[in-house]
Amino acid sequence: MNAFHVHLTRTFLLHFAQSLVFTTWMIFQAQILKLDALQLVLIGTMMEISILLFEIPTGVVADVISRRLSVIVGTLLMGVGFLVMGLASSFEMALASQILWGIGYTFTSGAYDAWLVDELGQDRAGHAFIRGSQISRVAGLLGIITSTVLATLRLDLPLLIGGGIHLVHGLLLMVVMPEHGFTPTPREERSTWRVYFQTFGQGLALIRSRPTLVNIVGIGLFFGLFSEAWDRLWQIHLIDTIGLPAQLPPQTWIGLLFALDAIFGAAAVEALHRRLDTGSGRQMTTSLLVFTAAMVIGLIVYAIAGSLAIALIAFFAFTIARSLIEPVLATWTNQQIDSRVRATVLSMQSQVDAIGQIAGGPPLGAIGQRSLRLAFIASALTLSPALALLERVRRTATDVDTAVSTS
Repeated sequence: MNAFHVHLTRTFLLHFAQSLVFTTWMIFQAQILKLDALQLVLIGTMMEISILLFEIPTGVVADVISRRLSVIVGTLLMGVGFLVMGLASSFEMALASQILWGIGYTFTSGAYDAWLVDELGQDRAGHAFIRGSQISRVAGLLGIITSTVLATLRLDLPLLIGGGIHLVHGLLLMVVMPEHGFTPTPREERSTWRVYFQTFGQGLALIRSRPTLVNIVGIGLFFGLFSEAWDRLWQIHLIDTIGLPAQLPPQTWIGLLFALDAIFGAAAVEALHRRLDTGSGRQMTTSLLVFTAAMVIGLIVYAIAGSLAIALIAFFAFTIARSLIEPVLATWTNQQIDSRVRATVLSMQSQVDAIGQIAGGPPLGAIGQRSLRLAFIASALTLSPALALLERVRRTATDVDTAVSTS
C-alpha cells in the first residue's frame, strides 16, 4: 500500500477498535471486576503516569531507529493491553493492562504523525489528516454500535475483539506500511530527559514572564485536575445512583448515550464553526467562559439529579460544552503564543494537564468511594477556578489583528 491508503486503513481500524473497547469497558470494570470508585480512578491515573514516564524513552525508537517500527510496536502493545483487560479477573490485572496500553500509546504518539508527514510531505499530509478525521468519526460510531451489541452477549467481548483487531492491525502494518522518507533525527534535536526538563524550565520561565500565558496554563491545570472523576465515574453514577430503565441492559443505554453524544457533539461543533469569529478575542474568550460555566453547572446538576431525565439533560449539557471548548481553546491559545515559542508553551501545557490529571484523580476517587454525588460536586469545585481565570482574560482580550500589530 502507499502511505495515504495505509493512513486511511489504520485510522479506520484504530478508531473502530478503540471505540469498541472504550464504550463499555467502565461497565466491565465496575460490574465484572467489582472495582470501586477509587480503584477506577487509580487505573486512569496509572495510565497517565506510564504515558508521562515512557514518552521520552519510546521517542528514541521513533527518532533513531524507525518511525514505522515504533508505530507497529505501539499498536501491538495497545492490543495486548486491551486483551489483558478483557481477560482480567482482578484490580492488579486491570492496572497492568493500563500500563501496557499507556506504554504502547507512547510508541505511537508523535511517531505516527511524523511518519505520515515524512512519507507524504507537508502539503499532502494536511489533506490526509482531514480525510482521516472524517473516517475516524464514522469508525467511532460503528464501534459504539458494535460494542453495544456485543456487550449484550458478554461484557468482555468488546475488549477481547477490540484487542484482537489491534493485534491484526499491527500485523497488517508489518506487511503494508512503507517507510521511504525516514531520516534519523540529529542527536541535538532528539527528545531526551535532559531536553524534557530543559523545555519544562524554559516554558516555566517564559510563562511566568507573560500574564496571558500564566492564565492559559492555569486554565489547563484546572481542566486536568477535574477530569479523571468524570471520565472514570459518570457511567457508574448513572447506573448505580440514578438508575436506568430495566427494559434494556445498562450497556445498551450507555452505548446509545455515546452515539447520541457523538452526533450532538458533531452538530454543535459545526454550528460553532459557522458562527464563531475566530478573529475576535473577546468573542472567543466569552465563549470559553460560557462553555466552562455550562460544564460546572452540568457537573453539579448531574451530581444532585434525582431523576434520569434531569441527569441526562445535565449529561448532554456537560459533554457538548466540553466538545465545544476543545477547538476554541486550542485556537485561542495558539493565537496568544508567538510562533518562536509556540512548541515550548504547548509542550508545557500538555505536561501541566497530565500532572493535573495525576494529582486530581486519586483525591476525587477517594471521595467517590464515600459518595459519587460528592465526587462530582468536588470535581465541579475543582474546575470552577478556571472561570475566574477566563473572566480575567476576557476583560483584557483583544482581536487577533490588534494583538498581532502590538506584539
